[in-house]
Amino acid sequence: MKPFRFLLLAVTAGALTLSAKIADNIQRTQAGAIDVITLATGVKDVVTIRGTLPVGNVAAPENNPALARLTGSMLDKGTVAKDKFAIAQQLESVGAALSFNVGNEVLTISGKCLKKDVPLVISLIAEQLRTPAFAPEEFAKVKKQYAGALQRSLDDTDTRASDAFTRAVYPLGHPNRQPPTEELLAAIEATTLDAVKAFHAEYYGPAHLTLILVGDVDSAAVQQQVGAAFAGWTGGKRPAPPAAKGGDLDAPRDQVVYMADKTNVSVTWGMATGLRYRDPDALALRVGTAAFGDGFSARLMGNVRDKEGLTYGIAAYVSGDSVRDGDWRIWANFSPELLEKGIASTKRQLTLWYDQGITPAELAQRKSEIAGSYKVGLSTTTGMANNIMNTLIRGYDLTWLDEYPEKVQALDLPTVNGAIKKHLHPDKLVLVKAGTVTEAVK
Repeated sequence: MKPFRFLLLAVTAGALTLSAKIADNIQRTQAGAIDVITLATGVKDVVTIRGTLPVGNVAAPENNPALARLTGSMLDKGTVAKDKFAIAQQLESVGAALSFNVGNEVLTISGKCLKKDVPLVISLIAEQLRTPAFAPEEFAKVKKQYAGALQRSLDDTDTRASDAFTRAVYPLGHPNRQPPTEELLAAIEATTLDAVKAFHAEYYGPAHLTLILVGDVDSAAVQQQVGAAFAGWTGGKRPAPPAAKGGDLDAPRDQVVYMADKTNVSVTWGMATGLRYRDPDALALRVGTAAFGDGFSARLMGNVRDKEGLTYGIAAYVSGDSVRDGDWRIWANFSPELLEKGIASTKRQLTLWYDQGITPAELAQRKSEIAGSYKVGLSTTTGMANNIMNTLIRGYDLTWLDEYPEKVQALDLPTVNGAIKKHLHPDKLVLVKAGTVTEAVK
C-alpha cells in the first residue's frame, strides 16, 4: 500500500467521539448478502476500509496449495473494464489507497480515502472482486513473483526454522502447516489460468463478504453505495473446516535445517496448544506468555539478552490461533558459537517460568500494558477497523470490543499460571535450528 501522507495527521490526531461502549456506536446492516459495518468517529473527512472474504490459503485444494494465493494476486492486475494502470491512476488522483492480501484464512481488503471518494473506492473493490481480467501476461508475472519470493525465503533462517516447526507440530491437512517450498514451487509451475478462473468462480461471491468502514462515514449512504456496486453479483463459498488438529506428532524433538555460510542460527522452539483464540484459557496463556517473552521487560530479553549477552533477539508468543487451534513458540537468534549456551539459558528461563509461573507484579504490569495498548490502538481509524475485523474473524460478537480490556483486567494469578501448566508441556516441545549449525557439520 502506498503512503497516505496527506491524511496522516487527520487519522492519528482525530479523537474518537464514541460513548463508553464501542459496540453501541457500530451500525451493522446487510447490502444483499454482504455484511456492512460502519463506525462514525470524530475524525473528519478520512475513512479507513477493511474487508474479508474466506478465500485464504485454507480454501486451496490439497493438490495445489498455491491456488488461492495465485487467484488473489490477480485481483489488482486489471479488470475486464480497466487495466491495472487505469485503476492505479484513479486511486492516485484522489490520494486513495487500495490493496488485497491473501492470508492463511481470509482474503483481506485494505483501503483508505477521503469521505467524498468512498463511492469510488467501493466501486473499485466491487469491480476487482467481481471481474478480474485474468490476463495471461499478468498471470505469468504473478507466478514468477511468487516463485521468486519463495526462492528468496530459502535463504532466510527465520523462515526455514518456522516452516520446519509447523511441519513438526501440525499434521497434513492443518491450515497452519506450511508446505515444503519445493512443493509450492511445483504447484505454482503447474497452475493454469483456467484453474485460477475456476477457483474464482467457485469461491468468490457476496456470501460471507464483510466490509468495514471507520471514520467520517454515513451508514445509510454506505449501504446504498455497496448495494449499487455489488448489485447482481451472486455466489460465494466458505471452505469446509479441516478435520486435522495440531498435537504431539511423531516428529523428532530436536531438528536441524542446515544452511551453509550463515552468521546466525534461528531457533523456533514450541508445541501445538490445541487452543483457539476464543477458547477458555487462551487469554490467560497469552498474558502469561507476554510476561515471559514479549518485549524488553520480559524474562527472556532481560536474562538471555541483557544479563548474559547471548542474543540480539528472543521472544515467546502464541501463533496461528485466530480461527484454528494454534501453537506456542519461542523465537530466538544466536550466533553459531553461542547457540548451545543460548539454548541452555533459554531452557533455564523456560523451566523457571513453567515451574513457578509469573509473579503478581508481572501480572499487574502485563494487564496494564495489554489493556493500555489495546485502547491506544482504538484511537485511530486504522486501529479501530483492524480490531473490528479481527473480532469478527475470531468469531466474537462486536461487544467483545468493549469486553476485551475487562477480561484482561479480570485475570488472576491462579488462572494465568494454571493455563501455563495445563496447556504447555516442556518435555513435548520441538526445537528447530536453522543456519550454520556446528553439530550438523560434525
